[in-house]
Amino acid sequence: MSISELSDFLPGSFVINKGNKSWGIGQVQSSVKNIVTINFEHVGKKVINIDIIELETININAINRSI
Repeated sequence: MSISELSDFLPGSFVINKGNKSWGIGQVQSSVKNIVTINFEHVGKKVINIDIIELETININAINRSI
């Protein structure tokens, strides 16, 4: 896999779907080009086209410290 096939979302990173925050926090499972597979806490696994759905990377450690 070449570097041009990778998206900005690395496996293991945490994200939220800005348009559906009720999905909860998701952990990236894989990403190739504009397709990212994410396991969300409230809706399970979703395959997302990041050209259509806006994701935001979050720092899960910062969230855990504020609880």
